[in-house]
Amino acid sequence: MFGSFYRGYYVLDELLHGPLKDHFNVVGVASDDVSESFVSGQVRVWQYPHLPEEELLVERRSNELGLPFYKGRVKSDFFYNMYEQQWVPDICISATFGQRIDSRLFNFPRLGFFNIHPCIEDGWPSKYAGPNPFQALMDDGHNHTKAALHRVDDGFDTGELVAMSSRVAIPPSATVVDMHKISSPTFARFAVSELARLTGVAP
Repeated sequence: MFGSFYRGYYVLDELLHGPLKDHFNVVGVASDDVSESFVSGQVRVWQYPHLPEEELLVERRSNELGLPFYKGRVKSDFFYNMYEQQWVPDICISATFGQRIDSRLFNFPRLGFFNIHPCIEDGWPSKYAGPNPFQALMDDGHNHTKAALHRVDDGFDTGELVAMSSRVAIPPSATVVDMHKISSPTFARFAVSELARLTGVAP
């Protein structure tokens, strides 16, 4: 799993403790190091006021559970080796992750590499592709969001659409950080159920 903040935390929790937990084995977790420029924090959720502890949600949970954990640059020989020789994932999910995934990474898992991206039902690729979809949705006056589960490819949130989640309301006073908190449990349940379907362990 590649993820951070609330979406990464809830996806990890769903994989480990949700109703489909017996069908998944989390072989490794990569997360954001917000202090690093390659995470592009200035255009992502990290630009908004948040608690220092929220930057470490995924890291701390991974460490508590003794999961293999990494938060450096993923496009590096060191990570490629760990990913391909030690983790050896069959399927990958990205959930709020601040680095672009290159072809060596997304082509490796035999069952695919997928991303969760907030948007609405406006066709695919969505107008709301990009690093800050919640703000874009709110700027356009939308009162709800959904999540697209799509394959990762060389584009920016443009890979093949696999499924769309149920609707999550955007309260009038919500902030981007609020929407991460509000939507993450729903998006996590949706994404993990779709991963189970893609792997053939659930209808």
